[in-house]
Amino acid sequence: YNGLYYVLLGALSPLKGIHPDDLKIPELIERIKKGNIKEVIIATDFDAEGETTASYIATLLKSIGVKTTRPARGIPIGGTLELAGEETLAKAIEARTECK
Repeated sequence: YNGLYYVLLGALSPLKGIHPDDLKIPELIERIKKGNIKEVIIATDFDAEGETTASYIATLLKSIGVKTTRPARGIPIGGTLELAGEETLAKAIEARTECK
């Protein structure tokens, strides 16, 4: 990977009183606008707060024409299907790629 990174220092959580300004999201948007950034990989946790944060940022970035992506998720290399949970299997199927 050859690019820049930006640390949010947390995730959105209205119930805990954590809002976009608390995470420096406005500063992130300004940095992206000034830097002629074409794609942002949003690498937050895959829990409810991380998903909310990723969705919020993606919405902001799409409105200014920046491509947003998320890392794939699913079954780890060397993992067994037997131990994978229902949600993990569902995400693995969603992110599937064609065999080469």
